[in-house]
Amino acid sequence: MEIDSKNSSFFNHKSVMVDQIIYSINNFPQQLDKKFVGIDATLGGGGHSFELLNKFPNLQMIGLDQDPYAIEAASNKLNIFKNRIKIIKTNFSDFKPEDKVSFVIADLGFNSNQIETAERGFSFQKDGPIDMRMNPTQKTKAEDLIKNLTENELADLIYKYGEEKLSRKIARKIKNDIQIKGSYSGTKELAYAIGGCFPPKQRYRKIHPATRTFQALRIAVNKEIEVLDKLLNNASSWLVPSGIISIISFHSIEDRKVKNYFKNDERFFNLTKKPIVPSEDEVKINKRSRSAKLRIAQLK
Repeated sequence: MEIDSKNSSFFNHKSVMVDQIIYSINNFPQQLDKKFVGIDATLGGGGHSFELLNKFPNLQMIGLDQDPYAIEAASNKLNIFKNRIKIIKTNFSDFKPEDKVSFVIADLGFNSNQIETAERGFSFQKDGPIDMRMNPTQKTKAEDLIKNLTENELADLIYKYGEEKLSRKIARKIKNDIQIKGSYSGTKELAYAIGGCFPPKQRYRKIHPATRTFQALRIAVNKEIEVLDKLLNNASSWLVPSGIISIISFHSIEDRKVKNYFKNDERFFNLTKKPIVPSEDEVKINKRSRSAKLRIAQLK
């Protein structure tokens, strides 16, 4: 697919908890003065990989991402390390390394470019198509889900992935609107319809009333829980003994899944009984980081 340069040129996503990720690798029990390899399973704009390659001169990185805009932006950012990083366009759930690696990192949050580019359809603040695909070449959009799912199926999806208590009312409103008008004009009209399902006092709080529903649709469109399951199940076969896996999540569904996996999988030592959270200084600089939680495990 042809990349629109306006979407990648201004790819200014700020990676979260970079210092904590570096710390987890810096304390890896091996000789860091020798060549070692890591995987950035969610390359994004290349922020984490850039800092790791800059910190560890003997590090070789493999960067994975399914978003072509992210790949172009990361390629530009990481050009000075082009001999030390291999960038692959793929979802991490479909990847299998040729050789075992020393660490795997994954930032499960969607990036700032995706939110700020209205055409991507992630935002209810900027009007755009109801899309939400991280890989713009995949078939199913969020609009397809709200049109094709039954009212009960849509309500179940919103509750399961958004933990939205008003999921039944929201699903009924969406399906009734679609039956009458055929479709919504864009993300703003959808968000307005969702907001109308809330009591007046709840419509103007700090968190937009459409936030949880949009989260649920995004998770479903991109199969985020299914691919996370694959990453967790595959991690042990990707890592060398004592290898590290570090995962940053941004909502409770993913964090619980990572927590339980690191706690219960006997192949790993759980290094974070409680999640590591951003410092107050980082949250002040990057408000997006406030909900981030980092969990780290080590292969036995």
